[in-house]
Amino acid sequence: MALSGKLTKKLVENLGAGRHGDGSGLYLVVDPSGARRWIVRVVVKGQKNKKGAPLRTDFGLGGADIVTINQARERALEYRRMAKQGMNPRFNARQEVPTFEEVAQQVHIDRMPTWKNAKHGQQWINTLRDYAFPKIGRMPIDSIHQPEVMMCLAPIWTEKHETARRLAQRIKIVLDVARSKGFRSGENPVTAIKDARVLPKVTAKPKHHKAMHWKDVPAFFSDLKTRSAIAAKALMLTCLSCSRTGEVLGMRWAEVDFDERVWTCPAERMKTGDDHRVPLTAEMLAIVEPLKAMGSEYVFEGQNRNQPLSNMSMLMLLRRMNIEGATVHGFRSAFRDWASEVTNAPREIAEKSLAYTVGSDVERAYARSDLLEKRRELMCMWSQFVASRCN
Repeated sequence: MALSGKLTKKLVENLGAGRHGDGSGLYLVVDPSGARRWIVRVVVKGQKNKKGAPLRTDFGLGGADIVTINQARERALEYRRMAKQGMNPRFNARQEVPTFEEVAQQVHIDRMPTWKNAKHGQQWINTLRDYAFPKIGRMPIDSIHQPEVMMCLAPIWTEKHETARRLAQRIKIVLDVARSKGFRSGENPVTAIKDARVLPKVTAKPKHHKAMHWKDVPAFFSDLKTRSAIAAKALMLTCLSCSRTGEVLGMRWAEVDFDERVWTCPAERMKTGDDHRVPLTAEMLAIVEPLKAMGSEYVFEGQNRNQPLSNMSMLMLLRRMNIEGATVHGFRSAFRDWASEVTNAPREIAEKSLAYTVGSDVERAYARSDLLEKRRELMCMWSQFVASRCN
C-alpha cells in the first residue's frame, strides 16, 4: 500500500520556489531556477549537535524528476526509522542510485527545449547511445570513475577524435548533473582525465567544404538556370544569397518582405542563433516570385504538400550535373574569395553577408547594426556577376 501525504504529483510538478512539506519531515524543495529535489528532516536519537541540542539534520533524497513522490516517502520513512534507532542516515542509508543511462536520458529530456533543432538534440543522445551506453549504461552512476570513462573514450580517441571529444563533453555533463542531484561526489573523472593528459594529443586537420572557384560560378549558374526543377531554383538562390542549406530549404513566404526586398531568416534556423536579414536582389526576386503561384507554405516545396525540399536535394542535383570538387556549402567560400579578390568591400561587410559573428562581445555590444544597405550593394554586385553568363 502506497504511503500518503499532503503533496500530489501535480503539485510536485507545478509548485513554485520554496520548501513545501509533505508531512513527517519530508519536503519538496523548489529552487528559483525551477530545479526540484526531495529532502527529509530527522532527529537522530541520542545524538547532540555542537550546542548540546538533539541532532536535527536534513538529508537529500534525490531530484524530483528522477525520484517519484512515493519513492521519496518510502526513503523518508526508512531514514526516520534509522534516526529513531540512533543510527545516522548519512552513514547507514542505502540509496537507490540510478544508472548512467537513466540519468543521461533524463538530461536529454530536460534539455530538449534548449536544442537548436530536433536533429541536434538527437545527435546528443545518439553519441552516448553508440559509444557509452553499451559499456557503462547499466552501471550505477556513482560507480563510474576514470577507468570506466576511459573504456568509452580510448577506442575512438584517435580514429574518431571529434566524436570522442563530443562524447567526453556529454559524459561530463551527465556526471555533473548526477552530482548536483546527490548521486555522486568528488571530482568529475572526465575533468581528471583531461587535466592529467592521459589520452594522447591529437592534432585535427581542419576539413573545409569543397568549393567551386569563383570564376567558374557564372558558367555553372547559367547551366543551372536552364533547369526547371525546384531543387535547381533553391540552388540558384543559395548561390546568390550565400546562405546555408537549411536556411534556404526552410524558407517560408511569411519570412519574405517584398516591399522592403528583405528575407528574414529566423534565429532557430541560424547557426549564430540570431535573426538574419538577407537583402533580396533583382536576380533573387526573379527566382522567388514565380514560385508564389504554387500556394505552398514553403518557398521551395518538396514532394509532400506544404513540406520543404529534402536536405539532400541540392547536393543530389550537383551530382546529376556531374559537378565534382564542389559542395552546396562551398558557394559561400566562392563568394568570400570573390569579395576579397575583386571588390573593395570591408571585411565586416563580407563576413556579415555570410551571417558570421564579427568582433568581440564588447564590439558587438556597440555595433548593433546589421549593415543591411551596405550588404545589399555587395550582394547586388555578386548577383550581377553570378548571372553574367545567363544572356
